[in-house]
This record gives sequence, C-alpha cells and structure tokens, in this order.
Amino acid sequence: MKHNWPLAMVGAAALLFTGVRTWAEDQTDAAALASVLPGATVSLERGLEASRREGTPISARYEIEDGVLQLSIYTMSSDQFTEVIVDPRSGDIKQARAITAGQKLKAAAAEGAAMSWSTMSLEAVVGNALRAIPGYRAIGVVAELETGHPIATTTLVRGQTVREVIETLD
Repeated sequence: MKHNWPLAMVGAAALLFTGVRTWAEDQTDAAALASVLPGATVSLERGLEASRREGTPISARYEIEDGVLQLSIYTMSSDQFTEVIVDPRSGDIKQARAITAGQKLKAAAAEGAAMSWSTMSLEAVVGNALRAIPGYRAIGVVAELETGHPIATTTLVRGQTVREVIETLD
C-alpha cells in the first residue's frame, strides 16, 4: 500500500501530543450490540468494501446511534478523513461526511497514520480474524500504531461472548 505522508504526519502528531482514544477503546459495549445484530444482514467486510467509494477504510464498527443500529466506517483519502455510514440491512451508503474537528479527527488521524504504513487492507484483517476464530461475527476493526508498528484489533462476537484478535499490519 502506498504511504500517505501528509495524513501520516497528522496522525503521528496526534499520537504524540493528544493521547487519542481510538474506537477500540471507546467502543459501544459489544455484548449489548449482540442483541440487535441479528437485524444487520450486512457483514463488516461488506461494509468496508462499500466504504472504499469514499477512501481507504481505517476503522469500522457497528454502533447504536440515537437508538438505531448503524455501521460507521472511517476512511482516508489524499486530502481528508470521512465518516461513512452504511445501512446494516442493505449495504448502501446512507451518508458520508468529512471529519474536520474534535475527537473524531484525532481518532481518524491516529488510525490513518497506522494504515499509511499497513501492507494489508482491513477487509483482509477481518477475514483473517474470522478464520482464526470460526463461528464469530466481526463487529469492529481499528488500526493503530503500537510501539511504532501498525496493528489492527478486530472485535468478534458470538452470542454474549466477545473476543479480540490483534494482527500486525507490516
């Protein structure tokens, strides 16, 4: 994957100076999501593929926003970060909005920095996690830098059981 230097520099600065909390750390309780997930027919992988229209996916998660289940995916392109909302039943993009400020921008910058060094797509990471732990459903994936190396954490759920799979991206 080609390095995206301007966004990588923003992400590195965010990591060094802000103490960013990523989605993996601030995620909606995965066990609570398990009760509403049966209504979502779109897999996380399919949502990631759909979001590529807006840029390279850097994180994704199912979440409950205003009482409604949605699939939220952060992407990066050469000039911006975007939050893409994918309908969990149809796979259609419902909304795409630029991320321009606040905690969302800090999180996106950190995730983008990690993905700028990655040799794998998040779709591949999620596929690897699902093969490693069969019978689970992926509900979130986030890229981040850990001790200077890009990693991705995939959150999986089966019933009320939640597991995380961490994979290096370089």
